[in-house]
Amino acid sequence: MSAHEHSIDLVQTAALAAAEKQAENLIALDVSERLGVTDAFLIASAASERQVNSIVDEIEDKLAEKFEIRPVRREGRGQGRWVLLDYSDVVIHVQHNEDRVFYALERLWGDCPVIELPTTGEPATDMSHVETLPDVL
Repeated sequence: MSAHEHSIDLVQTAALAAAEKQAENLIALDVSERLGVTDAFLIASAASERQVNSIVDEIEDKLAEKFEIRPVRREGRGQGRWVLLDYSDVVIHVQHNEDRVFYALERLWGDCPVIELPTTGEPATDMSHVETLPDVL
């Protein structure tokens, strides 16, 4: 069994929202085989407490807008070091860079499959269609 399509859509939407606020090191993991209570984790980090909270606000806004849902539980908002958003099917962790290194969630859950995340909308640089020009020197 793997993560449901709805959970993957939630994770991908949350990842795009986080990327809009310059979240770093985004990774999504399919934890459905290891945990019976949720399908997926999204882990993101930021350089400051203010940025952590800004990322969290953007994720909440985008998920409310697209799916009309709010987290069933939110922890850590006051400190802005590690905020956990629990959407039942998806759990989102936004951590300060230092806490991300210390707790190393992706190492703890490293044997879980990675969920592919969308790009942030920047065009890919595909140069395969361009012929190589000979050196003229």
